[in-house]
Amino acid sequence: MKSNCAAINGLQEPLIQIDKATAYHLAGHAVAVCLGNRQKLLPDVHFQILIDKPMQDKRASGPSADKVTGYTARIEGGRLIHHLPLTLTAALQGLTNQHQQDEYKRAFEADLINLLVGPLAESKFVAIRDSKAFNANLANIVGLSSYDGKPDSSLIVEYMDCFLFNQKDYDRMKELFMAAFGFVNNPSNWFAISSLAGHILDKSIGCIDCEDVVSLVESRLAA
Repeated sequence: MKSNCAAINGLQEPLIQIDKATAYHLAGHAVAVCLGNRQKLLPDVHFQILIDKPMQDKRASGPSADKVTGYTARIEGGRLIHHLPLTLTAALQGLTNQHQQDEYKRAFEADLINLLVGPLAESKFVAIRDSKAFNANLANIVGLSSYDGKPDSSLIVEYMDCFLFNQKDYDRMKELFMAAFGFVNNPSNWFAISSLAGHILDKSIGCIDCEDVVSLVESRLAA
């Protein structure tokens, strides 16, 4: 997918500064795609962090005429499985080769872990900010999948709906959740996430391409 960062970054009007929790959410997902896939020896995938221009309420008048009614901050791309099946079981049955089935499931699970890292990173930031504990019991799967209006929340639900079929799948889902939790709690990964979150907040630009994310993460970890 060709990047449209140049067009977005060319806007002269300033874009709204997103809140820190959302920045950590985006940074967690992005770092997981960069480092998590590489650690699993999975292919690199293109993505962009997009922060869209806020909308203004055109119906309002007077002092409220320029009131910001909303904006979106999200990651576009970054998934190994681009078109989700109705169920993972059905998708695997359609692959006759066992190796293909294993590779598809590995990619599907990697995508799900990367998605879960986003809200987990946000949860850890909020816990640190509020001087509270961050543990797997407090940051549960159900809570993470119901972050209404947050980046990736609907995708997490879609992946979980495809994945969960029986008790064995629920048990595996817990393992994937703990893998995502462990990724966020890893000091090196958390340092990379925090660095990228700070970069997102400092720049407040419309688009950050994956090459910029990789360069930033690698330079921070090397330092």
